[in-house]
Amino acid sequence: MVEITTRPATLREWDDVQAALTGGGDGASCQCAWPLLPNAEWRSTGVDERREMLRGELRDGPPPGLVAYVDGAPAGWVRIGPRPAQRRLARSRVVRASPEPLDDGSVWAITCFSVRREHRRLGLNAALLEAAVAYAREQGARAVEAYPIDNTAAKPATNDLYVGALTTFLAAGFTVLGRPTPTRATVSLTLT
Repeated sequence: MVEITTRPATLREWDDVQAALTGGGDGASCQCAWPLLPNAEWRSTGVDERREMLRGELRDGPPPGLVAYVDGAPAGWVRIGPRPAQRRLARSRVVRASPEPLDDGSVWAITCFSVRREHRRLGLNAALLEAAVAYAREQGARAVEAYPIDNTAAKPATNDLYVGALTTFLAAGFTVLGRPTPTRATVSLTLT
């Protein structure tokens, strides 16, 4: 049996965040900047710039995500924060299924998960999701949205799971607001 713990990511956790992002998938190159940058800006930045953007977020606060640990070792990451701060969402069709105004800062979004290969299949996404919802509630969020891949009809590729699996969100009490694409759902959980 493993012990899974989580904590908000600050600059003190910088090395742990990097360990979580570089253990498989696209986290090493993305540095969880994808939700923040419109396409033109994304294409014009490199890994070093994205890494420095994330470092700045951790330094300046509030924490833009949480780190998960398995038996004390950094194992996973989730991005959670006010939806307006994640600028790509304003242009994304996955958000259009939401009835919430795009500029409502009381609506938070979970946009990215990253789990190191050696820690997969331990329930880390579910633990990160539970911790992210609790963190959003503590910070005064009214609702949490996410835009997971629908894994109920077919098994998605591992790299596609960076947005989370629909079944994980449903098990945590989220409801489906819509299905903006054949493979994606928009889900929400009201906190207050």
